[in-house]
Amino acid sequence: MMSAFKNKIPVQIRYRDLDAQNHVNSAVYFSYFELSRVHFFDALFAGKRNDYWEDVNIVVAKQEMNYKQQLRLNDKAHSYVWVSRIGNKSFEMSFLLVKEENGKEIEVASGMGILVCINLKTDQTVLVPEEWKEKFLSLSQQA
Repeated sequence: MMSAFKNKIPVQIRYRDLDAQNHVNSAVYFSYFELSRVHFFDALFAGKRNDYWEDVNIVVAKQEMNYKQQLRLNDKAHSYVWVSRIGNKSFEMSFLLVKEENGKEIEVASGMGILVCINLKTDQTVLVPEEWKEKFLSLSQQA
């Protein structure tokens, strides 16, 4: 784990997340991952995330998910997200989804996404900003 985001990010399971088998549909886990990334960047940039998106934004290039257990409507779930690798123009974020059962965290799913930095005005890839790298690395030293 390169850098860990220590705060638990609560996951709200909504009725519409369920499928015919009455558990959270597998595609919804990617939405949970997305919300965790947003929370990660909001915390990383202390609520000033939108200031950064003017120059550099990110797009998802790849996502993977490994499913371990079912998640149901009344489960109490949380997620963790961290930067697991930094490249030149992209970085990898890893994701862990857990549910609480009898006072313990049970892994429900894990995954990763590769995010590419892009300038939306020029539609060109750009380098991961040095400030971002420094923030990612500072988190790894806190973990």
